[in-house]
Amino acid sequence: MSKVPSNYSQQPWKSPIASSEQSAPNKPSRPGWLEIIVGLVVLAIVGFGVGSLLRRLGFDPVVYGLILTSWTGVATLTAFAVAVRLRIRSLNAFGVRPVSKRWLLIAIGVGLVAFVLKGLAVLGWIQITGNTNNVQGVYAEGGSGGVLSLVLATLFLGIVTPLGEELFFRGVVANALLRYGSFIGVVGSTVIFALCHGINIVFPAAVVAGLATAEVFRRSGSVWTAVIVHVVFNLPTIPVMVAAGMG
Repeated sequence: MSKVPSNYSQQPWKSPIASSEQSAPNKPSRPGWLEIIVGLVVLAIVGFGVGSLLRRLGFDPVVYGLILTSWTGVATLTAFAVAVRLRIRSLNAFGVRPVSKRWLLIAIGVGLVAFVLKGLAVLGWIQITGNTNNVQGVYAEGGSGGVLSLVLATLFLGIVTPLGEELFFRGVVANALLRYGSFIGVVGSTVIFALCHGINIVFPAAVVAGLATAEVFRRSGSVWTAVIVHVVFNLPTIPVMVAAGMG
């Protein structure tokens, strides 16, 4: 993630994704519906299917919490890897490209703003629905077994999960939908991302995260900016929940 190519740094607020063209008549230069659908199927099998199976194996609560905390990252990284191998096989086509230091700083700022907005969105959700059930309490359990488990759970949810989710939901889903315009690309990918988290207290937080990461991805053309936003957004989650005794 060193120096970004000149065509990205000269006009940082113009989406470089929108200007991509097919490099060969029969080979797309960016993901499409095939990558979205196959990736979502893989995510459902690995993420929800295996996750459901793990629930029945009777693990110790801390161990089970750590496994689940890491599993979203594992599932989305698997979905991304399958999507890449389908047709294009070029990481650059999925937004895995260098980004300038300026964009990294912008991403950190966006992540901090999104973190604040997340709290407001969750409070609004509670006021509207009355639902205070924390479905991510199992993650807090994973971090409540001592210093090592706290560090591992924080790394899993704060780094591995953002990496996997951004590579798939922005590098594949948002990237593909941006061919229909910025609104469809940003909002459409956000809706898919949020629905994959379920209709619960996490939904409004996922909406905020999806909008923030999709927009910086669209403007920068690099998935790394979305990863940074998501890392800043997620990193305090486990320590805060453990400190609040949610595990």
